[in-house]
Amino acid sequence: MSTEKRSIIIHFMDGSSKTLEFPKQAPDDQTQAHRLKEALAARHLVLEAEGTLIVIPFENIKYLQASPVPAKVPDYTIKGATFKG
Repeated sequence: MSTEKRSIIIHFMDGSSKTLEFPKQAPDDQTQAHRLKEALAARHLVLEAEGTLIVIPFENIKYLQASPVPAKVPDYTIKGATFKG
């Protein structure tokens, strides 16, 4: 498994945000896509960070910003978008 760093910015409903860095979590693109699907269905984000388990309900999250973009994303993903205004 690659040691390439990944990051996610969690933007919360209250206007605050948290940035996390972590190593690649899945051995291949197919597993990564499956895990993304599971996380979206579960409706909560589960993290192990600094020796603690953190569970964040999606209802508390305004949006997530992940980098780099996974090689496999849901079929309904709009690709190549840019923010305007």
